[in-house]
Amino acid sequence: MLVLWDPQRFEAVVDYDTWEDELLEDEDILRHIQAGVLVPLNVGGDGAFGVLVRSGTAVEPAMLTEREAAHRLVASQPYLFVSRGRALVGGIEGVSGDVSDGVLEQPVPEGRCAVVVHLIDWQAEAGSQDKERRPVPGALPDFVVLVNPAQLGQGTFRSEVNTFEAPNG
Repeated sequence: MLVLWDPQRFEAVVDYDTWEDELLEDEDILRHIQAGVLVPLNVGGDGAFGVLVRSGTAVEPAMLTEREAAHRLVASQPYLFVSRGRALVGGIEGVSGDVSDGVLEQPVPEGRCAVVVHLIDWQAEAGSQDKERRPVPGALPDFVVLVNPAQLGQGTFRSEVNTFEAPNG
């Protein structure tokens, strides 16, 4: 599972034992989601995924490009993310207060943010793959994550470990 998290909230995670205390079980992950310090990018399977995080402001919110929107499969309901100005994105096993190899760091608006995760069917775009079916340079990512300040009065946020609703319920 990939996740977006607040590194300051996980400064005490310094080794496997402290990670296990915070994130081993779904109930642990759910607690962090509900606290607004972790957002799952979870499709229920393993893999190597491309992720693009885009953040906006109240005046200029982050949005999908036309190209991304044309290949979007599904979007999550907004997740709460209480930001201190930056977010990290990587595998859940890498959650800590530090930026390690393979972890993306992104500046984000401070305060209460709404995070919407978009699953992109990048393979559907013509010319996106080489002859081994690997993404070519410039191919769309698997996930586009939009982080925007929460709207005034927005009080309902998704709080599920699975990022997207299952098809047909």
